Amino acid sequence: MRKPINLWRRPAAFHAGRRLVPDRLAARLLAATAVGILGALVTVLFREALTTVQAWLSGHEAQGMVSLARGLAPWERLSLPVVGGALAGFILHWARSSLPLQGAGDYMEAISMGRGFIGFRQTVARSLASLSSISSGASIGREGPMVQLAAMLASLFGRWLVWPPGRIRLLVACGATAGLTAVYNAPIAGALFVSEIVFGVVSSATLVPLVVASVASNMVTRQLLGYDAVYHLPTFDFVSSWEVFAYLGLGVLAGLVAPVYLKLLEGARLLFTKWIEPLWLRLAAGGLVVGVISLQWPEVWGNGYSAVNSILHEPWAWQAVALLLLMKVLATAASSGSGAVGGIFTPTLFVGAALGHLYGTALHDTLPHVSAVSSYAAVGMGALLSAATHAPLMSILMIFEMTLSYQAMLPLMVACVMGYAVVRRLDAKSMYSRSLAARRKEEAGDR
Repeated sequence: MRKPINLWRRPAAFHAGRRLVPDRLAARLLAATAVGILGALVTVLFREALTTVQAWLSGHEAQGMVSLARGLAPWERLSLPVVGGALAGFILHWARSSLPLQGAGDYMEAISMGRGFIGFRQTVARSLASLSSISSGASIGREGPMVQLAAMLASLFGRWLVWPPGRIRLLVACGATAGLTAVYNAPIAGALFVSEIVFGVVSSATLVPLVVASVASNMVTRQLLGYDAVYHLPTFDFVSSWEVFAYLGLGVLAGLVAPVYLKLLEGARLLFTKWIEPLWLRLAAGGLVVGVISLQWPEVWGNGYSAVNSILHEPWAWQAVALLLLMKVLATAASSGSGAVGGIFTPTLFVGAALGHLYGTALHDTLPHVSAVSSYAAVGMGALLSAATHAPLMSILMIFEMTLSYQAMLPLMVACVMGYAVVRRLDAKSMYSRSLAARRKEEAGDR
């Protein structure tokens, strides 16, 4: 049973905290700044841990998971995801059986429905499991554990201040914003992600502290530590205004594909849960699927960063893009469905880029004077992200912050809004509503 959370056990400390940190905007912004710095530092720590493990596995400093996979022998490429998955499964099993479940298991649940309480030991254990899975080739994103760690530190900071639950929830939201900003180097989109998706409304009362945390996080990662943009997109090409209708079609396509993609991931989770036990064997089976696919397509390792950058900058035949898209979706379904701890945000960006590339290639075959294929790939990332998350504003600004091109704004707005409109018309759930529902079922099974 989940232990009840009592934030009022020390009334003297509470009153002291109230005197030291009064309920004023300046105090909230100061706390948001501190949380932004902490969130950035913990994401950097997790990123460096991944780099260290990758260097140990490869014997040298590998440039990402795809580079690591290509440098391994075939038997190593096959077995490493299996071993990493099994180890992650043992860690998760130990955490579920030995550590009491305290607070919310997910930062979104802690913000939207909980009291802002995120357990320290459970979060650390899940982060170690995620480190094992991701560093051994699982086809998931590292943004999930990074954001969760940042949100957990914010929760601890709020409880150290002995703040009431409403203000702790806001601090947790600031921590999640800091984590997202540090991962993607997109401070505006990081703040809007939490405001639009988690809170469900964009208001100054919540957006201002989120922006402050985002700015503090970005200053640490970019200005002080020198981290560069995640994607280096080529110059955006927008030939003429009539192409708006072509991007409108891309938005429709993204709105139709997103529910199918999410249902496939959900179906894989149900399949693994129903047919494979215990947990370590389930994650090992997911790793085996990734390992088998990577024998021919090492690009399926990791979250898809290098594959997206390659599609954006190098000439790809449409047949190769289509085949890699299929393999990457299958690998992501196996990793996510087996229970590996990680995000699907970044793999979704890859699916959108590949979809946009295929759409742009088809247009070039019939209308050779349209924009470059890379422009359609960039807009495809935003359109599918909008349809999958039900957050068009965040998606528009995230791709804009990556391209830093005003020419991209009109195509992005058209495609992202259309993708969102189509998916809402289909009455499909977002990836995060599905994730929360699955998380609640998992926690109910642990009790």
